[in-house]
Amino acid sequence: MVETLRPRRRFRQPSVIPGFGLTFGYALTCLGLVVLLPLAALVARASGLGLSGILEVASDPRVASALKVSFGVSLVAALVASVFGFLVAWVLTRYRFPGRRLVDAVVDLPFALPTAVAGIALASLYAPNGLVGEQLEKIGIKAAYTPVGIFIAMVFIGLPFAVRTVQPLIAEIDKEIEEASATLGATRWRTLTRVVLPPLIPAVLTGFALAFARGVGEYGSIIFIAGNLPYVSEIAPLLIVIKLSEFDYGGAAAIATIMLAISFLTLLLINLIQAWSRRRFGYV
Repeated sequence: MVETLRPRRRFRQPSVIPGFGLTFGYALTCLGLVVLLPLAALVARASGLGLSGILEVASDPRVASALKVSFGVSLVAALVASVFGFLVAWVLTRYRFPGRRLVDAVVDLPFALPTAVAGIALASLYAPNGLVGEQLEKIGIKAAYTPVGIFIAMVFIGLPFAVRTVQPLIAEIDKEIEEASATLGATRWRTLTRVVLPPLIPAVLTGFALAFARGVGEYGSIIFIAGNLPYVSEIAPLLIVIKLSEFDYGGAAAIATIMLAISFLTLLLINLIQAWSRRRFGYV
């Protein structure tokens, strides 16, 4: 019985372009110096407290509340930004209307604005006496100085990630595929769910991950609208700054390490879902 020989995976793929060793070593060196070394220093500083010390910091009610606000609101904001980001990307890619280029440029404003400027603008707009905040107060919704305000700020800074990651893939989808699906008798909903959405799922998940990561680590655009009330609207990055101002470097490092661990596990889970979706729908 003849066994089928499976092609072996190569560490280095054949290429006509030279310089693999140099570029690979340069990439690893930059990654180590810019990313891994600072993170290792952070973990090393927190390890001085010991596992019991880190757990003690994590179990502090104020720290636990700040972590819950940061990660909980970031998760919800990233979900909302992903949905609306997909819709915005679809409209900008598939439709032609007056002012489309202007709208497309406005999407990138949260990238260009300094975070403090964005925070002041959002706080002024959603404050109780602000243009939008005053109207929300009339229907019983208080945005500023509550988790609602944090949610608004995180959606604001996360939306561009959701739009820009999925927009190029929408542009690459051939409309003839949709027309063929309709010709074969598929409804619009079936065409959307079976033809259009599957190749876009990895990009949507990427946008979600980027929006979530940005929301968790955001500071400048949130503190102005959050109000920074302990146990209510205090975020974990602000608590780290407070610990540093109190010269509690060990406590600040412990909170940062806890955030690093939660963020890493969350992003790892998202990447695993991305890999599964690519295998499931046959897209690489």
